[in-house]
Amino acid sequence: MVAGSRCVRPVQDQALCVLDTVPRDGTRGFLLETPRGSRELFLVRRGPTVYAYLNCCPHTGAPLNWLPDQFLNRERTLIQCANHDALFRIEDGYCVHGPCHGRSLIPVDIAVRDGHVVLLDPSVHLRYPDRFP
Repeated sequence: MVAGSRCVRPVQDQALCVLDTVPRDGTRGFLLETPRGSRELFLVRRGPTVYAYLNCCPHTGAPLNWLPDQFLNRERTLIQCANHDALFRIEDGYCVHGPCHGRSLIPVDIAVRDGHVVLLDPSVHLRYPDRFP
């Protein structure tokens, strides 16, 4: 991700980002600090609903994107793994095509409150909080 200060802040009851910074029918990635170390997460905004998943393909464990903040197929209807072209439903992360067919992405608990996307897991922290308005 982006180099910068190593400051980490808890995000329980704090915003991950402003909702309007996630493009409509688009995606946005983040770097998180968890008890297991650094993890990437991405948001998918579809209409008024936002979904969140760990950026980890169930097939190889590799990140799904090959460009920052780009996780969808060309039609913007499915999440696509850039490594082996696996396709996942946006609504539940279920793989409908590819080498991990029948498996799912790992969801991350979030909520939208007062125009902000909020992480609900108190053990997860946003790394580089100054990068994410």
